[in-house]
Amino acid sequence: MSVNPLQTAATGPESLGPAAAPVHQAPAPEDPVQAWLSALAASPVIAVLRARHASEYGPVLEALIEGGVLNIELTLSTAGVLDALPELVSRYGTRARIGVGTVTDTAEVAPLAAAGAAFLVTPVTDTAIVRAAVDAGIPIVPGGLTPSELFAGVKAGAPAVKVFPASVVGPGYLSQLRGPFPDIQVIPSGGIGVDDAGAWLRAGALAVSVGGPLLQDAFSGGSLTALSKRARRLSSEAAAALETRGLA
Repeated sequence: MSVNPLQTAATGPESLGPAAAPVHQAPAPEDPVQAWLSALAASPVIAVLRARHASEYGPVLEALIEGGVLNIELTLSTAGVLDALPELVSRYGTRARIGVGTVTDTAEVAPLAAAGAAFLVTPVTDTAIVRAAVDAGIPIVPGGLTPSELFAGVKAGAPAVKVFPASVVGPGYLSQLRGPFPDIQVIPSGGIGVDDAGAWLRAGALAVSVGGPLLQDAFSGGSLTALSKRARRLSSEAAAALETRGLA
């Protein structure tokens, strides 16, 4: 009986080496800016903390996290923030995203990034600061009020911009901005109360930034239990607003 040489070559044991191991490609590393945007969209409240010294932050952070506020903006106007940041990130960073605001100089960006800040916020639109943060791979939210200021921040590479002070324009301002800038991601800040957050989120804000109306007397001996209750009410308002927009 004749044997097909091609079949022999294809099936003979001497022609087959060991089976090649499957190639598993490592997943691409997650973009920290996109990860931050996604997390913020899902939990769209930023608490802004101004205290006399960063040593006062711990109990307030705990109360806010207990109330469901998971984005915390410490401020460089508070003494000792840079020194305290690594410990605060180590203690609370697995449960909340801890960023730093009131950044006003490019020289502040690298130390804050190295200390573990999850994001940075500026009170003004300084494109040099924005570019420094982009180069460092850390999300930054520059503050501005006019369309020119906000667009300059976006053009410099900011993933979101802060409308500040938001109380002077109101939620309707967002629909006006979306005319020329349909994809702009806006975080209103300044004068926003606990009961105002829902209106801003329903108007299309990425998140809301709330300071004094949420914190009230928390840094001067006020009840931290009451702070947690305010945080929980604010978180619930935000979640309801997202549900109205079909995002929850």
